[in-house]
Amino acid sequence: MKKFLLFVAALAALGILLANLGPMILLGVSVWLLYVVFKKFIKSETTAGKIGWVILGLIITSVAISNIYAVIGLAAAYALYLIYKNWNYKEERETEVFTSNDPFTNFERQWSELNK
Repeated sequence: MKKFLLFVAALAALGILLANLGPMILLGVSVWLLYVVFKKFIKSETTAGKIGWVILGLIITSVAISNIYAVIGLAAAYALYLIYKNWNYKEERETEVFTSNDPFTNFERQWSELNK
């Protein structure tokens, strides 16, 4: 049953990812263009050049903000990663029972309890 629910969640996440693939690509291109505009702004020596780069940067920023739905696609990609990671996850079970009160023999058990 757990694998079936993971499979259904993976299908839903994959559908969301594919639906938001276009905005994800445009958001990536917009961020890259903003980086290029920033580098050109820093290298520009004239005031008119700097104003031009700022205006172009604002236009590209508006394109990036319009593609903010790409964050939903990124969340779906992360959900797919988590589903893939947990697909064959098996819980470790303690097979040995320690009855000794010696702290050195119980160290591994206590350490694993602290790390949970």
